[in-house]
Amino acid sequence: MSAAYRVLRPNEPDPTATGRCALAIMTKVPRAGRVKTRLTPPLTPEEAAELNICFLRDTAAAIAEAGEQAQGVGCYTPPGEEAAYRNILPQNFQLIVQREGNFGERLIGAMDDLFSVGFTAVCLLDSDSPTVPGTVFAEAANLLLQPQDRVVLGPSDDGGYYLIGMKQVHRNLFKRIDWSTGRVSEQTQERAREAKLDLHLLPTFYDVDDGATLRRLCEELLQPNESRVAPATRRLLEQMRRRDRLFVS
Repeated sequence: MSAAYRVLRPNEPDPTATGRCALAIMTKVPRAGRVKTRLTPPLTPEEAAELNICFLRDTAAAIAEAGEQAQGVGCYTPPGEEAAYRNILPQNFQLIVQREGNFGERLIGAMDDLFSVGFTAVCLLDSDSPTVPGTVFAEAANLLLQPQDRVVLGPSDDGGYYLIGMKQVHRNLFKRIDWSTGRVSEQTQERAREAKLDLHLLPTFYDVDDGATLRRLCEELLQPNESRVAPATRRLLEQMRRRDRLFVS
């Protein structure tokens, strides 16, 4: 069995965090019936959880390509479930528990806690966008580790975002937001303009959280090509296709 992950404690400084950008995946423990529920059906709860595990593996692998200035972190819930990430996240990842509250409160809490540990910059990532490449995460980290305050946002084409990064906590960017709607990215950008923040937009990608986006993912990953994006997810989709478990054209 692999060694336990290092679990970060809020307000307990970690000297290795100084000068680095935390790339923190917001994640629920990937257990059947608790993740990717909008994909059941067509998938079974077990298949949906397996897909979520592959998304985490691919996002973590992309983070590993972001360079030494970045540190991968799993910001997880519920507490006490650290062992669930063994053989999913790389051993050099760190973990930190999510706070309770609504989605905006969880994001603010994660920002607060990661900055309190000592990170110079923090990016929060979703766990639903396995095709985002490491070059995008490297761009976000590099921008945030440069002088002067700024915000980095990675829009999703459903109107949300897959990444938000800051050099300090700007709470207003998480307030007056209609979460789980197609207005999240637009409203977040409005909050940044209101605060006169330097906002950098990353390339747009997409979340996989329903049947339509699952079909889109299959079309992207199951076509013959030389792309190296999302290898764990690609292998799982190929296995599902061989078992006739992909109900997509």
